[in-house]
Amino acid sequence: MKNDLPADAAGEPVASAARTLSLRVRQVRFEGVGIHSYELVDPDGGELPPFEAGAHIDVHLPDDVVRQYSISSDPAQRHHYVIGVLRDEQGRGGSKAVHAGLHVQDIVRTSLPRNNFRIRADARKVLLIAGGIGVTPLKSMAHELERAGIAYELHYCAKDARHAAFGDELRAMALAGRVHYHFDGGVPGRGLDLAALLAAPADGTHVYYCGPAGFMKACAEATSSWADGSVHFEHFKPPVEAKSGERADAASAGSRVGSFVVKIHSTGMLLDVEPGQSIVDALQCAGVPIETSCCSGLCGTCKVRYLSGTVDHQDYILSDSEHADYLTACVSRATSPVLELDL
Repeated sequence: MKNDLPADAAGEPVASAARTLSLRVRQVRFEGVGIHSYELVDPDGGELPPFEAGAHIDVHLPDDVVRQYSISSDPAQRHHYVIGVLRDEQGRGGSKAVHAGLHVQDIVRTSLPRNNFRIRADARKVLLIAGGIGVTPLKSMAHELERAGIAYELHYCAKDARHAAFGDELRAMALAGRVHYHFDGGVPGRGLDLAALLAAPADGTHVYYCGPAGFMKACAEATSSWADGSVHFEHFKPPVEAKSGERADAASAGSRVGSFVVKIHSTGMLLDVEPGQSIVDALQCAGVPIETSCCSGLCGTCKVRYLSGTVDHQDYILSDSEHADYLTACVSRATSPVLELDL
C-alpha cells in the first residue's frame, strides 16, 4: 500500500529554498460551508508552470507560515491554479489566515507544484474517494481521467450538500454517473458503505482517497485486502494516533531513540543528532542545506537516500519499498549508531 502527498500539512513548516512564484489572487469563491476556493494567476497573464493531477503547492503566509494545498483545477488549464481551503477552527491557524487575509488582487508567494500523489499510468479503472475537503486533489484527477478516457468513479462524502465543494464543476460528471454524493448528516457510518464498495479488489483498478482522520482510517481498513501498489492516499495532517502517543513527532521520538551520528557521504563529515533534534536541524546547523516544507513527514520534500544504517521511519508519505533506500529527514530517526546519507 502506498502513502502519498499531503494537502494541508500540520506542524511548524520551514520555508522552502526552492524557486517560488508570485501569483495574483484573481477570484475568491464560496464553495460550501467553511470552504473557499482561491484562483491564482500570473500577474502578467502568462501561463503557469505545468502540474500533474494530485499536485500541491506551498502557500507562504505572513509570519513565515507555510501550508500545503492541493491544486483542484484541471491540469490542462495552464493559466491558473485553484486551491480549496476549509477553515479549520481546531487547526494551527494556516487556514484561518488564508480565509481572513487572502483577498482578490493580493499577491501571494507559492512554490512550484510538487506531486507524490500521481495517477498510475497502468490504471484501467480508478476509484476516487473523498472525505470533505479531501476532494481537492481528487477533483483534479477526475478532470485528467475524464480527458484520458479512463473509467473512474468519484465518491464524495460530506455532511450534506451545503458542505460539499465545487458543485458547479462536478455537476456534469454527476449527471453522467461518474460522481456520487454520500451525505451522512454528520453521523459517521450513515453515508458511503466503504466495506461494500471496496469488498472485491479488481485487477487494474486503483483506489485513491483523501480526507479527515476518521475517514482515512475507515478507508485503510476497507482496502486492507487490496494488492500492494493499488491503493494510494494523502493525509492532511499526521493521523490521530500520533496525538495519543502511538506515533510520535520528531522531538518525542528523539527522546525515545536517543542520539546518533549522521555521516555525509560526499565529505565524510560526522554530525551529532541529539535527542529531540531532527536530522534536518542538525544538517542546517552544520551548514548543509536541505529543502523542507511540512516538517511533519507528510510531503516528501526532505526525502533523502541513505546508504547505511537502520532507520526508525516516522513519515506518512513513503511506501515500504521506498523505506529500503530513503528517509524523510524531518521526522526519521536512526536506530543504529551511525546513519550515512547520500549527500
